[in-house]
This record gives sequence, structure tokens and C-alpha cells, in this order.
Amino acid sequence: MFPAKFQPVIFAFIMSGFMAFLMSGILTFINLGWFSDFVTAWLKAYLYAHACAFPLVFVFAPLSRRLSARLIKTPQLSGN
Repeated sequence: MFPAKFQPVIFAFIMSGFMAFLMSGILTFINLGWFSDFVTAWLKAYLYAHACAFPLVFVFAPLSRRLSARLIKTPQLSGN
């Protein structure tokens, strides 16, 4: 088990892994269709996609947090 301080990095690694895996599979199928070496092509695309996605999560996560915070209505606290 990892110390709690590594939670953001582990979360980013796992989330980017899931997204890269699914998106690379979908896009490989859309672009090439099903063929005999589909799984090999998919896994190769996945490795490239995850290598890009993991560091990009760190770049875009703060921006995503700020944008989502602006889009969410927060309840106003009444002054006593």
C-alpha cells in the first residue's frame, strides 16, 4: 500500500489508464475496423495514449477543477 500523499498521482495514473485504454480501442476500431491483429494494434495505441494522457492529467486537472467550480452553483451562507 502507498502512503496517502501519493493518492493524486495514483488516481491520475489509474484514470488516465482507463481512459486511454477505452479511447484507443474505440478509435482503433473506428479507424481500422476489426482485423486479425486488432488487439496488437490496440495495445500499441494504448501504450502511446497512456504515455501522453498521464502527464496531461496533471496539466488539465487544475483547469478542469476551476471550470467546474465556476459552473456549479454553491449555496450562499446567510450572515448571522
